[in-house]
Amino acid sequence: MKLKFLIFVAILISGINLCYSQKYFTKTGKAYFMSHTDEIDIDGTSKSVVSFLDTKTGEMVFGVNIKTFEFTLATAVEHFNETYMESHIYPKASFKGKVKDFQKIDFSKPGKYDVVVEGDLTIHGVTKKVSEKGTLVIKDKKIIASSNFKVAIADYNIKVPKIVVNRVAQIIDVKIDAEYEPYTGN
Repeated sequence: MKLKFLIFVAILISGINLCYSQKYFTKTGKAYFMSHTDEIDIDGTSKSVVSFLDTKTGEMVFGVNIKTFEFTLATAVEHFNETYMESHIYPKASFKGKVKDFQKIDFSKPGKYDVVVEGDLTIHGVTKKVSEKGTLVIKDKKIIASSNFKVAIADYNIKVPKIVVNRVAQIIDVKIDAEYEPYTGN
């Protein structure tokens, strides 16, 4: 009887670990963007992107507080937060979607996988359906995700004052990097 109970407990514990190991998390993901024009390059980086990845369902969620972006050009902080992103009204940007064909990925084996992620990207209070290419690298019990894509600021109702219209790109280059670790619920 005790042996059956111990086997039951061992199976239960391994099942709990398996359940947790299907979800991965980071709160130190990076979001980088570049606005390139003939007059000036303006770039910003946040190292505080929060993200979950569920390897059982392929679901992927990202969130970033707009005020966490830091800039090479010091004067860009105020303009970015107050004029363009209006971070006092729209404090966060987010993505909620799914890795397409995630079933083809063997998350238990090290390797590099080209993926497509589809879902809803919300910036400046506007949500748009997106489909973007990226990569997932599985190694050392971690998953490293990265993607490069473009965002048209007009799609998200981001207005640029006429006086500086030549200094802000209409299409912004974005790069996302996230290093996930197994989520333990802590």
